[in-house]
Amino acid sequence: MSIQKEFVLRYRVDGHVRFQIPAQVCNVDAAKAVTDGISKIDGVYRAKLYRGQQKLSIRFDEAVCDFKSLARQLFQLLADLEKNGDLNPKPVSKSMLWKEKVKSKLDGFKATRWAKEKFGDAKETVQAAKIITKMGMKKPAAFMKDPEKAIIDFLNDILVIFLIRLHWNNITQHWLVRPFAHRYEWMALFYMFFLLVRSRRQK
Repeated sequence: MSIQKEFVLRYRVDGHVRFQIPAQVCNVDAAKAVTDGISKIDGVYRAKLYRGQQKLSIRFDEAVCDFKSLARQLFQLLADLEKNGDLNPKPVSKSMLWKEKVKSKLDGFKATRWAKEKFGDAKETVQAAKIITKMGMKKPAAFMKDPEKAIIDFLNDILVIFLIRLHWNNITQHWLVRPFAHRYEWMALFYMFFLLVRSRRQK
């Protein structure tokens, strides 16, 4: 039986699918090869393989890559990996095997997955904050003139970036696709930018 036939679709909604996968794909090297290959598919913005649960989760942009196209490219990827022997486990030391087993168990917990996802969001927000800080340092006169306003403007920028990052998947997957259905969300977004621009006006 080819490896593709052992991938069973367990969940599907617009932009998100989950597969039950065979144990053969759940070794460290195979899992990395599969997720790396899936991540290169146009339209895919997140691919996560839970080795302990033998599950594969893929999030993608339906406007760029529909489900049929995704499935076709996924099966072709699996066929290529199987043909090249990339799904076969490589020998590892006992200590490394133990560490990977523990990591796999931890990844299986919902709390761990949630924490990792939120940590990634926070990390990206911090990176953006560093950029804003550097930009602010180039205008020391504004800070010296009114430090309170400069700090408030800085915090407002961070808040806006965080909110956009938090809702980015919804914006690209749903709000842009069905703008009228999400008109209230768009109104809130535009109003937020209006307040941001208004706060920048010189009194």
